[in-house]
Amino acid sequence: MSEAAIAISFSLNGSPVSINVGASDRLLDTLRYALGLTGTKEGCGEGECGACTVWLDGVPVNSCLVPAYQARGMRVDTVESVEPATLEPLLVHGASQCGACTPGVVMTACWIAAHREVLASHSLREVMAGNLCRCTGYDGIIEGVQAMIGGEPRSR
Repeated sequence: MSEAAIAISFSLNGSPVSINVGASDRLLDTLRYALGLTGTKEGCGEGECGACTVWLDGVPVNSCLVPAYQARGMRVDTVESVEPATLEPLLVHGASQCGACTPGVVMTACWIAAHREVLASHSLREVMAGNLCRCTGYDGIIEGVQAMIGGEPRSR
C-alpha cells in the first residue's frame, strides 16, 4: 500500500514552495531529492552529527529527524541561503576539509552570529558540540567561528 501524499507549503530560503510529501518523508530527503538542494548533507541519519543542520523558523534542527510535513507554514533556511562572503573566516581558519560536516557547521555558526547572546551563558565549544567533525580537530572550526562573530581567534 502506498503512502498518501500530504500537500505542504513553506518558505525555502526566502521563496515560497509547495510540494507533496509522504508521511514518513524526512525534511533532509525532501530538500535534497525532491527540491534539488544538495548542500545539506546526511552524516549519521540519527541526529548525532549535525551535518544536516538547517534552520526551521530560525532554529537550528537536524533535518534527518524532522518529518517533511512539519515544515508546513514555516520558514526553512539551508546552507544555500548563506552569502559566500560569510564563509571566508571559516575557510581562512581551516574549518573545512572533507566538506561532509561543513553545511551543518556553517548553519550553526551563522545561527551563533545572529544569536551572540547565547555565548553569555554557554561556551562556543558547547554551542558547536552538536556538529561532529572527523577531519579538523575542531580548533579551526572554533577559530573560524570566533573570527566570523568578531571575536579574537587564538593563535595556532
